[in-house]
Amino acid sequence: MSQTTERAIAAALKKLLQQKPLNKITISDLANECGINRMTFYYHFKDIYDLIEWMVNEMTTKALEGNRNVQSWQQGTLNVLYAMLEDKTFFMGIYHSLSREQFETYLYNVLYSLLRGAVEQVAADMHVADEDRKFIADFYKYAFSGMLLEWVGSGMKADPNMLVDRIETLCKGDIRRGLERFQRN
Repeated sequence: MSQTTERAIAAALKKLLQQKPLNKITISDLANECGINRMTFYYHFKDIYDLIEWMVNEMTTKALEGNRNVQSWQQGTLNVLYAMLEDKTFFMGIYHSLSREQFETYLYNVLYSLLRGAVEQVAADMHVADEDRKFIADFYKYAFSGMLLEWVGSGMKADPNMLVDRIETLCKGDIRRGLERFQRN
C-alpha cells in the first residue's frame, strides 16, 4: 500500500505541474488531487521537496540499474536522459522552480554514484588514495552536471545520444590517465 500511495502522490504532482509552477503547488493540492488527507501525505513525505527527491531517486535507480561501471556509464547516462525526456514537464518544472538548487543536488548525487562506480572499477588494480578517487569522480560529476544542466536549461532539445557521444569522446581513457597521475608506488 505504501508504494501505491507514494506513486499516487507522485502522479498528482506531475499532473499539477502541467497546470502551475512548483512553487504554487501545496500539500493540500496534492492531497486533493489523489484523494488523501494531508496527514497521509506527511506519513510518506516530510514536504514537497522530499517527494521530489523520492521521485528522482526512483527514476534514477531504475535508469542506472546495472550501469555503474566503466563499460556502461554511457548507457546509464542515456537511460537517465531518456527518463528525463519522458517526464519532461516534471523536470522542467523543477528546473524552473525555486528548488533548482535541489535539482542540481539530485543531479550531482546521481552522477557521482555513476562516476564513482566507473572510477572504482578502473582503479581496482591501482594504488590510488580514496580521496584522489573521490576527487576524480567529483571532477567528472561537475563537468557532466554542467552539460546536463545546460541541456535541461535549453529545453532538452539536443539529442541525448549525441550529447553522451560527445561526452564520451572527451572522456575516453581520461579516468585511467587521471588515476595514473595520482597513483602511489
